[in-house]
Amino acid sequence: MSTNNLQSCKRKMFLHGHGRQSSSIDDLGLDILVYEILIRLPAKGVGQSKCVCKEWLSLLSTRHFAMIHCRHISTSYNQKFIAIGSRLCSVFPLSCEDSGPLLNSRILLPFEAPWNKVNILTSFEGLLCVCFRNTGKLVIWNPLTRAFKEVSSSNSRGLYKPKSDAIGLYVDKTDDYKLLHIKRRRGRMWVHVYSSMFDSWHKITFANKLRCWRGKPIWSNGTFCKGVLYFLVNCFIENKGVILFGFDVESERFKLKTIPRFPHAYYDGNLVVVHKELHMFVTHGLPNWTVDLWRMEGESWVSCRIE
Repeated sequence: MSTNNLQSCKRKMFLHGHGRQSSSIDDLGLDILVYEILIRLPAKGVGQSKCVCKEWLSLLSTRHFAMIHCRHISTSYNQKFIAIGSRLCSVFPLSCEDSGPLLNSRILLPFEAPWNKVNILTSFEGLLCVCFRNTGKLVIWNPLTRAFKEVSSSNSRGLYKPKSDAIGLYVDKTDDYKLLHIKRRRGRMWVHVYSSMFDSWHKITFANKLRCWRGKPIWSNGTFCKGVLYFLVNCFIENKGVILFGFDVESERFKLKTIPRFPHAYYDGNLVVVHKELHMFVTHGLPNWTVDLWRMEGESWVSCRIE
């Protein structure tokens, strides 16, 4: 929501309660209402709150609210992980402090597929991208609402091959949630992007002549941070080490990025976003493994201390 719209909403809420002597929800102020009350609601409660009035519908439909709500419900005391089995999804709370038995809730898989053929590939802001191993079809799924969308098309776009392909979920500046699919077949690569807003795929111009496309490098799935979808490419089979690529979601172009360097011959990395900053866990020093944490600042990396 823009500043003007936010101020307009504040004025409307103030005028709506003007002249009342008794306390009401309008007296709370928009900031308290949003940052202290509404962000604490579960996803179903947020959906119901959109029916209260047009102002709430507009406010709760913004990407800004979606981000702060997602960050709030994703705090350490409320994190969960999903395990798929026997047509049911078990949702477990994630706690590093409680060593007791895990109490889980269960939800039915909303799509028709053998439970042992469903792989969770990646997640982003509450959405999951899953693959059916028996068909290669990709599905974007919201476990909270049970809504899902099969994105594979009749012309073979969106058909995923494990150990060869890579995918990444992200959102652009128009709030269009998208899925990038890197497809590798017989030494060649294609890149396509699926738009949830337009329910369609389009092809990305790709440079197949780059050295890391050749051979059999191992691609990670994408990690989205600050408008860039990052991929780690392990090229040790080709004796080329680890390479980091960033896909700018607005220009839709790939760019080679720097990574931390180590004197050891072998190292591996994993990307994670912490407090909206891109971090990389780096394992190095075979056979006596050492794990370091690095944070990206601009185009360089800064070492972080692991407590």
